[in-house]
Amino acid sequence: MAKKNQIRRKLHRSRTANSEPTPSCLAELAEAQEILLPELAARIAAIEHLLIEKSLCTRDELKRARAFINIQETS
Repeated sequence: MAKKNQIRRKLHRSRTANSEPTPSCLAELAEAQEILLPELAARIAAIEHLLIEKSLCTRDELKRARAFINIQETS
């Protein structure tokens, strides 16, 4: 958690310092992505698991929702 907050602070400082992205800023963004994206995917998977477990939706409904999002992204 502390590592994520450090990255967020660094990114905020580097974005406000100048408008042109520097190689170090881009490296920090890549590092932040490597940390945050897997965590986000895990949280989404946990929510989907709970939705199915609590019978709030079916696996097919989740698949259709993902397909809908994919269609929206490609449009």
